[in-house]
Amino acid sequence: MNPPRSVVIGAGVAGLAAAIRLRLKGYDVTVIEANDYVGGKLAEIDLDGYRFDAGPSLFTMPSLVDELFELAGKNPADYFRYRQLGLICRYFYEDGLVLNAWSDPERFAEEVEEKTDASKTQVLKLLRKSKRIYDITAHVFLFRSLHRMKTYLRWQTVKSLLRFPQIDPLRTMHRANQQAFSDPRLVQLFDRYATYNGSNPYESPATLSVIPHLEFGQGAYLPEGGLVAIPKALHRLGEELGVKYRLGTQVSRIEVEGDAVTGVVVGSQRQPFELVVSNMDVVPTYRKLLPKLPAPERTLSQPRSSSALIFYWAISRTFSQIHLHNIFFSQDYQAEFEHLWDQKTVYHDPTVYVFVSSKALPEDAPEGCENWFVMINVPANEGQDWDRIIEEARSNIWAKLSRILGEPVAPHIAAEDILDPRSIEARTSSYQGALYGSSSNNRFAAFLRHPNFHSKLKGLYFVGGSVHPGGGIPLSLLSAKIATENLSL
Repeated sequence: MNPPRSVVIGAGVAGLAAAIRLRLKGYDVTVIEANDYVGGKLAEIDLDGYRFDAGPSLFTMPSLVDELFELAGKNPADYFRYRQLGLICRYFYEDGLVLNAWSDPERFAEEVEEKTDASKTQVLKLLRKSKRIYDITAHVFLFRSLHRMKTYLRWQTVKSLLRFPQIDPLRTMHRANQQAFSDPRLVQLFDRYATYNGSNPYESPATLSVIPHLEFGQGAYLPEGGLVAIPKALHRLGEELGVKYRLGTQVSRIEVEGDAVTGVVVGSQRQPFELVVSNMDVVPTYRKLLPKLPAPERTLSQPRSSSALIFYWAISRTFSQIHLHNIFFSQDYQAEFEHLWDQKTVYHDPTVYVFVSSKALPEDAPEGCENWFVMINVPANEGQDWDRIIEEARSNIWAKLSRILGEPVAPHIAAEDILDPRSIEARTSSYQGALYGSSSNNRFAAFLRHPNFHSKLKGLYFVGGSVHPGGGIPLSLLSAKIATENLSL
């Protein structure tokens, strides 16, 4: 008897993980990817001898990657290696303050007390709260479907619901942080975690304060070879398991008959499959691949997350002031978010993230040089004049970095590449270039994300950052786990 045939549309990290899980369950698996490479947002850029990770740069919860190899009976270290960071991030403020966010919470808290008006006790209390929120919510919101009744019939879920007030859902993240710290610079630092899923700390619930625990409680990591090593390793594992990959190939439609999917159309050719997993953003999945199917308009109309404007700069010298991960804060954080979310534009003094992988991976840049991944948060694409925004942002970033570092940056840029919301959408099918699907700017956002299955169509499943449980590498990997865990031959 032949195994049931399944197809995964899109070879982002969630699609690659779903393909592995399906194959291990005995399915015949084909992955169809429009690009000629795997990884989706986890791509890389080569620029005049400098290598850049194109997308995400901070890696947490590596056990979710390791698990895929362990399920296949493989040693993860034979495919993929990573190191834990001792210094997670270096924070720069306009008043001259430089804070090192050490991975050791005690050391970080001591530095905060030494350099700011906040206390060690305040930092450690916040991190304990972050862990508590994780312990209460993770097994419900991250590791299981919110759209299946059996999730709520578990005693562990009932116990978590009884502790609901402890996850702080009624205050905004900013209000909670404002009440937690006596120094506004620490409020700003912990407000920043809302941007990890493309949201606004002045509107999103304080439940998102769970995010610091992923860094300080579970650790931040850097893969050998950069973040692109993750999809490369998963691709290799999939090939060894017998997954078939068709790159540079576009799916034009998902075929439906009655109450079940029956396959996909590639070009003008119909190809039968009994199970279809879409790793494409849920909005274009419905609009482009299922145009005749009634769409869940309430879900699709949820406000998009933020997007990103990224400059990839080949720097012809080294800067000792900066580390691997660096944040240069705006002076008026609230004004920055008002521009981003209310005016749908970019503030003249944006917070700037600079990732320099060559600090830890010297092979990523020529000797004596550095590769700067320079990113600011920007709104999703709604037809803004991006060419003008890019020019203004570049000048403002140059001025900001030069001012804080005490020396000019622009003269040392030997080459440049750019990624903006338009090119993010074109390369990854992320609707409006939003990095995380919908935003989490209200307390019910987790429940409003699209489920990992179609409630009325048999054989149709969804994975990736635009569906439950959310965006980013760990949650995308979990979406693949949730989508495939209830399947049976």
